[in-house]
Amino acid sequence: MKENETAKSDSYKAAGVDIDLADNLLEAVKDKINLTRRPEALVPVGGFGGLFKIDLTKYKHPVMVVSIDGVGTKLMVAGMMNKHDTVGHDIVNHCINDIAVQGAEPVYFVDYIGIGKLRSPLYEQVLGGIADACKAQNVTLIGGETAEMPGMYGDDYDLVGCINGIVEHEKLIMGSQVKAGDLVIGLASNGPHTNGYSLARRVLFEKGGFTVHSRPPELNGDSVGEALLRPHTCYWPAIQRAMAAGVPLNGMAHITGGGLYENIPRVLPENVDVVLEPGVMATPPIFTLIRKTGNIDPVEMHRVFNMGVGMVWLVPRECAESAMAAARAVGTEAAILGEAMPGAQKVRLLGLR
Repeated sequence: MKENETAKSDSYKAAGVDIDLADNLLEAVKDKINLTRRPEALVPVGGFGGLFKIDLTKYKHPVMVVSIDGVGTKLMVAGMMNKHDTVGHDIVNHCINDIAVQGAEPVYFVDYIGIGKLRSPLYEQVLGGIADACKAQNVTLIGGETAEMPGMYGDDYDLVGCINGIVEHEKLIMGSQVKAGDLVIGLASNGPHTNGYSLARRVLFEKGGFTVHSRPPELNGDSVGEALLRPHTCYWPAIQRAMAAGVPLNGMAHITGGGLYENIPRVLPENVDVVLEPGVMATPPIFTLIRKTGNIDPVEMHRVFNMGVGMVWLVPRECAESAMAAARAVGTEAAILGEAMPGAQKVRLLGLR
């Protein structure tokens, strides 16, 4: 390298962007990334664009399904704990769930990390978590972007993911088959997943005076940070199992921000309501702690958080047992929460407004 080239490189580094560090840290996790590669991925990570060939012996009328999302302020809890691997799982699993409810097989994933100053081991933990989550669901981590932007993020960072999946056109699940009389099956969550953290942080850390290391008795031995960082559950294995067993999944909803009230109507026909009985599934202790500490109305809790139900399936009444058996076969607890009735695309929780 010529002297003036070295000076230019040093000037960029002095401005807060270290290109060599970025290359070195990426090299440290490349083996994990390569383990996610499916046969349809045509080139390794590093090109300007990822290439993925659709297998037309498997799909005759393929429909691409795409979703993009972020982890939100859960990243701030990860920073408090100095633990960043689980948020990698969060972004992958959240995105997978969003397309899996339409029956799509997740096939490749792209990540974006925006950060003030790139540092180790944060970068390897985040990207390693993403790679591990992709590998667990046979998803290719096909590419991504890390943007080091001093002066914009400070010590914080943002994490965004984009998932792409494929479903046979005839097998798309859009909720149009949902009808009065269907039963609502709830799949258990393990905590807030990736939603409601602005309220959770305000209540627990500002009002309650807890730290991430506090161990209140309500959490049964867990610290506040451990309970809040539990990774988002992936429901694709349960959906795969149910579809393989021939269970008619008339409609599915991923319970994210807005809770049961806002997410189930997204898959209901205009003339169908859903009536649910809250409390059928066990409520993770972190929700009890948030509600008690903040004196939060139960209706608001159910509008902000999943309250222990991370996904719902609407299935014909006679198929409910088969649906729950499919979920339980892959380690996901399931229960009947209620049923669909004639109505106007609303959700009612018995005993709540």
